[in-house]
Amino acid sequence: MRKKAAALFFVCAGIATWFGCSTTGSNRYLYAAIPGSNEIVVYREDPNSGVLTQLAGSPIIAGPSVESIVIHPSKKFLLAANAGENDISLFTISISGALNEITPRTVAGTAPTILSMDSAGSFLYVGNSGTNSISVFSINAGASPPTLTPVAGSPFAIGISPLNMKVSPSGAFLYVTGTGSPGFIEAFSLTQGVLTPVASSPYFAGTGPFGLEIAPSGGFLYTANKLDNSISEFTVNADGSLTQFSNSPIGEQFSGPVALQIDHSGKYMYVANQGSTNVAAFSIDSAGALTLITTSPFATGAQPSVIANDPTGKYLYVGNQSSPTIHSFSLDPGSGTLTSVAQYSVPGTPTSIAITP
Repeated sequence: MRKKAAALFFVCAGIATWFGCSTTGSNRYLYAAIPGSNEIVVYREDPNSGVLTQLAGSPIIAGPSVESIVIHPSKKFLLAANAGENDISLFTISISGALNEITPRTVAGTAPTILSMDSAGSFLYVGNSGTNSISVFSINAGASPPTLTPVAGSPFAIGISPLNMKVSPSGAFLYVTGTGSPGFIEAFSLTQGVLTPVASSPYFAGTGPFGLEIAPSGGFLYTANKLDNSISEFTVNADGSLTQFSNSPIGEQFSGPVALQIDHSGKYMYVANQGSTNVAAFSIDSAGALTLITTSPFATGAQPSVIANDPTGKYLYVGNQSSPTIHSFSLDPGSGTLTSVAQYSVPGTPTSIAITP
């Protein structure tokens, strides 16, 4: 049945001078998971400035320890992993950005902490840190309401507690990082959501590869290695296997890199350095090599831990663990330089940020 989680009404009175009351598809919304308070914070993004305006009724009540969120490419619904209840919530997204939960919730593995979705929105991958497994669901976005159906063989045992997880842009491969000294990356080929290990997997990375990112072209993969302050660089081969660069991992000048974000042009990569209270920016050349941008780093709130880039490529958002805040930056597409827009207080540590496509 349908269950309204919260009524988030976009009130135009008093704020129309900021951005009007358009109900077109150009409206864009930012959602942040706050597991400590079991909530999701909702903001409207001003497309002309990157300023965020919190919606009335936000934050909304979500599942216990809501840890990770993703938005379907249709922009019609959001999925959330509830680590404290071992399940997945599905929220429909109204034209005003409001969230309404569809119940019952979908059972996953123990302590689901990471979500990843293919670019077509056909399959949802759930990293279960408590059972060292990945649950996979096919998504029927055309149903009313949308439905999740477990793929045959799910959940798939992977032998590690996943730190991070990404589907390749083509949707053909899944990459999962695991802790260790050194850390490592497991690679899987995907056929209708079924996981098959790539023959030469796993691959070694730096220690504590919490951050994971794939270039928009699909040709390069990077990990941010928190425990040895380094970044690992790989070429992604046609069969999904990885070849590490000869000089990888490269040492960072900053402490505790935990999250990565490549901008939509594929020209720049941003690194959240939890121990240095900043974001470092690197240019990416045609061979995938990284060069620190001279204007970098850029100050954030305390312990930056998650990053998201809006679909226009004009703005970058950073979730700060200890502040706790969400920091908005404008992004110069010509130089990669970030300029601070504003910081917004949230009820607790943001662990995942998702922005409507």
